[in-house]
Amino acid sequence: MPALTDNIILVAEGDTAQTTETGQDATAAAAGTEAHAASTEHKEVFPPFDPVHFGGQLLWLALAFAALYLLMSRVALPRIGGIIETRRSRIEGDLREAERLRQETEKAAAAYEAALAEARRNAHAIAEETRAGIKADIDNRRADVEAQLQKRVADAEARIRSEQDKAMANVGSIAAETAQALVARIAGSVSADEAKKAVAAVSKE
Repeated sequence: MPALTDNIILVAEGDTAQTTETGQDATAAAAGTEAHAASTEHKEVFPPFDPVHFGGQLLWLALAFAALYLLMSRVALPRIGGIIETRRSRIEGDLREAERLRQETEKAAAAYEAALAEARRNAHAIAEETRAGIKADIDNRRADVEAQLQKRVADAEARIRSEQDKAMANVGSIAAETAQALVARIAGSVSADEAKKAVAAVSKE
């Protein structure tokens, strides 16, 4: 009986040991599988998104920001500021020049308007003066023409009166000659003195 009991105990212990070893092997296999899964999962994560690298990334981000800030504040910003200031000065200069040109243009326009008004006044005065001169010249020529016409008329009238006087002076002799010729045909010859006396006597009657 004791020997059988000892054999049963040994068999039970052997089974327990075998079961324990089997459990350990299963646990090790499970741990290996989890480690392999974890390793595989760890390899599939993108490094920048891996929380393990966040510290280094933040450090490099701070260093890069500081370097970029220094570069911008020492190099880029002064140049940009200088360019902006130059452009602002140029724009202000252009605006001042444009204002000066505008004022000069306004002054030139005002001077042009004044000169145009003066020219119009001068042209009106010149036209009036020319008109008055032409009128005076015409009046003078008209007076000269009228004077010449009056002189010619007077001369013509004087000549006519002279001719009339001459004609009237010759009327007596012509009548005497005519009477002498008629009497000579009718009654015979008559002297010129007798004919003139007869005409004078008829004229007196």
